[in-house]
Amino acid sequence: MNDSWLEIACDVPSELADVVAEYLTTLSGNGVCVENLSVDAFSPSEIPLSRRMTVKAYLPADLDPTSKMAELEMYLSELAARQPGSCLSSPTISPVRSEDWSTSWKVHFKPLRVGSRLLIVPTWEEAASQPEDLVLRIDPGMAFGTGGHETTRLCLELLEKIMDAGPEGAAPSLLDLGTGSGILAMAASLLGCGRILALDIDPEAVDVARENLALNNLSEKVDCGTDPLESLEEGFDIILANILAEELVRLAPGLAARLNPGGALILSGILAEKEELVRNGFAGQPLLYEETNKAGEWVAMLYRRAHQQ
Repeated sequence: MNDSWLEIACDVPSELADVVAEYLTTLSGNGVCVENLSVDAFSPSEIPLSRRMTVKAYLPADLDPTSKMAELEMYLSELAARQPGSCLSSPTISPVRSEDWSTSWKVHFKPLRVGSRLLIVPTWEEAASQPEDLVLRIDPGMAFGTGGHETTRLCLELLEKIMDAGPEGAAPSLLDLGTGSGILAMAASLLGCGRILALDIDPEAVDVARENLALNNLSEKVDCGTDPLESLEEGFDIILANILAEELVRLAPGLAARLNPGGALILSGILAEKEELVRNGFAGQPLLYEETNKAGEWVAMLYRRAHQQ
């Protein structure tokens, strides 16, 4: 694991934070964070509006950032040209140690309820749970997934809805593609899924997921790995894919192929403005569109594969 990183920071109007964050995710190949100086709670519903936000991305310290900074400068210039009146300052870059990056935000991560039964509690906090609560203890480390971001919450809410509507005693198989911290896979286990496979292309994310599984005594319930979707041969009753819209479209044939007849496919990580892109990308697949749920600037979509006749 890298001990040192280069932190790229972009100060932008709040209405542009999501699109800049998506661009930086693609540019860096790593997760990003969005800082709101007015934040005093982790749940998005409790975050007051702010006129400006700082979006940060990270590059390995041994990487020459010149070309990527030039790309970013050009992107911000083009974005400013499309947004008359917007003030977009030049991005900054500075060295930062990984322990600073991975712990500085913890003050804002508080126990969080998602759906009707899930209670997500960071390892450094305590929370009073109710008898019916399904409690997840989590330390996301440097992997995406705390339950607070809209994309994760939308997945969790749709997953709970699917499980509650399923036959009593059923234990559907599940694939969590882009598992990050492992939060979706762990929630799936607590909600009653059987065979669970959690995959991520980032080995560090898989390490974090395994640590969280052990913390929740779920290591025997979930298999983790870095295998690409294209290498899989088995089918799943439920597939969760919380990744970027363009990547979802690229993976559409593989996702449809791995979904069992009658199975449910949850797509998330999609900016609302890119819902049509994803809908068009999945239009040619043997899937039935059911619904789109929205939270903030993000959407999650539910598809089903028809039962075989």
